[in-house]
Amino acid sequence: MRRLMMTAAAATAAALALTACGTTEPAADGDGAKKAGEALTLTDASGKKVELDGPAKKVVGTEWHEVELLISLGVDPVGVADVKGYKTWDQAVPLKNEPKDIGTRGEPSMDTIAALAPDLIVASTDLPPAAVKQLREVAPVLEVRSADAADPIGQMTKNLDLIAEATGTGERAQELKDAFDAKATEGRKALADAGLAGAELAFADGYDISNQVSIRPFTSGSLIGAVNERLGLKNAWTVKGDKDYGLGTTDVEGLTKLGDDVRFAYIGNDEDKSSTPWTDALAKDKVWTSLPFVKKGNVHRLPDGIWMFGGQESMGAYIDALVKELTK
Repeated sequence: MRRLMMTAAAATAAALALTACGTTEPAADGDGAKKAGEALTLTDASGKKVELDGPAKKVVGTEWHEVELLISLGVDPVGVADVKGYKTWDQAVPLKNEPKDIGTRGEPSMDTIAALAPDLIVASTDLPPAAVKQLREVAPVLEVRSADAADPIGQMTKNLDLIAEATGTGERAQELKDAFDAKATEGRKALADAGLAGAELAFADGYDISNQVSIRPFTSGSLIGAVNERLGLKNAWTVKGDKDYGLGTTDVEGLTKLGDDVRFAYIGNDEDKSSTPWTDALAKDKVWTSLPFVKKGNVHRLPDGIWMFGGQESMGAYIDALVKELTK
């Protein structure tokens, strides 16, 4: 799980298995007013009760989605999994400090985390239960479900509210939710004004590993897919996505099933050459170059560093980039 969630290597096998517009609920009153020393009892995504002496200040994050939410809330984590990877893939919400690298996102170093003596460890439910059990021996662990294809935006909001409650930053959480809602409303209007209401969009990422290109469609169950639909766009993918991240699998031949008038968008990264097959491995591929949307110039690369599985700020940056690209 090196990249989702990972970096490209996990895409090799076929697709990483490794969120639809949901309702958003405001953080509970008083979340931002908890004082240091005032005990908190929270219920995390695993159903476990998490007890804290007060709002957590010294926090470790094991997954980039949760790390981004912490930074957005004004909590600079003392430990982050794969710091270099975060700096590469999540430039929209950059680290404001120099956290300790705690290892990989799928296999954090218990010794490194213990040495940091955190108040709280925010961990994804994607972590193996055995690893979470070990983490609980180090410090209180708040498990967060990074994605839910049944309600991607709603899950993102739940995660923000839960972490805000644990860190006493409810007021900031509300600001982030309001800003995201406003951004989505403005983006929908801009696309409609440009005659793009209901336009078909296929968003994907892809990898070229050992001269084999694999493509991950972001279905309606993906977070980006849900954001696109909230913008008034229609998801062009017909493949089925997984139950958590809403990601499907296909190959270049599978792209021939997309309609002639579809718009195709993707995010790659120049620091990971395997993530840009559209301009590298496929540049001379006859199937790719013969696709109607490719011939029409309806292929749109969005800026590097917008984390496709992030939080409200990454999705806000995505909206800005997509609207600008489609309406130029």
